[in-house]
Amino acid sequence: MARRRALPFDPIDEASRQWGRRWGAVEQMRAVTSLMRAQQIVIGELDDILRNHELTFARFEALVLLTFSRRGSLPLGKMGERLQVHPTSVTSIVRRLEAAGLVLRTPHPDDGRAVLCEITAEGRAVVERATADLVAADFALSGLSDDQLKMLWSVLEPLRQNAGDFT
Repeated sequence: MARRRALPFDPIDEASRQWGRRWGAVEQMRAVTSLMRAQQIVIGELDDILRNHELTFARFEALVLLTFSRRGSLPLGKMGERLQVHPTSVTSIVRRLEAAGLVLRTPHPDDGRAVLCEITAEGRAVVERATADLVAADFALSGLSDDQLKMLWSVLEPLRQNAGDFT
């Protein structure tokens, strides 16, 4: 991702100063604004890396999920649950992966209503290449130490749990 010229001040810090003159919840506003900006930065860098593999992060996650599965296949409904996305999003992701030859959709052998998504050999090869590039780029988190990464995960975990991601 192309770097822009850095501002001589932190715009979120300035916004929080202005915010505090008018409203409350300054720390919450500063935290959520920082979180959203960090997401923009990370997604932008990940998209740049994955674009070289003709993937989005959502498609990459789906391929990784299939790679982790015992048989290399999962029902679409199970994929949606594990990826934590709406069923129509899973269908869209799988259609694009199928068009690229990275997965196959097949009828579920035990459930006539379900469809299985199976990763292809090319899908596995793309996962390996894309993952190597993401790991080499520290998943766009190169400015953080291992301790900071662990702290970030632990700070976000209760937010995710309260949202119902897991029990």
